[in-house]
Amino acid sequence: MAIASKLIAIGIVTASFLVGCLSLFIMNDLPAKTKKKHIAEIISQLINFILFMWIGKIVLNLSSFLSDPLTILAYPADSTAFYFAVISSIIMLFYKGKQKKLDMTPFMDSFVHVFLVASFLYEFLEIILKDNVYALGYLLLLSVLIILYFFLRERIQIRLLLLIILSSWSLGIIILSFIQPFVTVFGYIMEPWFIGVFFIILLVLINLFYKIKVRFKQ
Repeated sequence: MAIASKLIAIGIVTASFLVGCLSLFIMNDLPAKTKKKHIAEIISQLINFILFMWIGKIVLNLSSFLSDPLTILAYPADSTAFYFAVISSIIMLFYKGKQKKLDMTPFMDSFVHVFLVASFLYEFLEIILKDNVYALGYLLLLSVLIILYFFLRERIQIRLLLLIILSSWSLGIIILSFIQPFVTVFGYIMEPWFIGVFFIILLVLINLFYKIKVRFKQ
């Protein structure tokens, strides 16, 4: 029963991201070759994310892994492993961008598109299939963000749009964490402190963006 439940959860996540990638290919106005490249990179980063979660699960439970490795490997990754994977993925993306192996702004635009659509579908299925009432608040937040994303996309610079969407997402998660017992992203509980740090970093980036923009105009 537990194995079947886990397989269903993996299937929902996979289907959600496939629909997200499909929506990017249909709705984005980038050349088809560029969209294929971005989708391939997103899939690559998702695979890396899963690997980082496995590494995080081992590193964060190293003593237990050394004494009984099969127990740790069989046990599902928790939120701390999820945080580990998020931080590791950000570092990898930063490194690839620094080495000019990845054009960060166009890639992040594509990733945010896929992430929002995939998250919306995942939370919708959580409500329909599992009657998860705590998914409703996050689903409403995602609905607002998707509308905002597509409304502003042709009206402001992409970099600023991404910062607005990601900071709004962070602030929304923090607010929801005070309204309901917990908030999950793809089934993993988001602690307010983790989202808070993420939110502060984004506010700093927005401030730097405006300073650079003002200096450029002068």
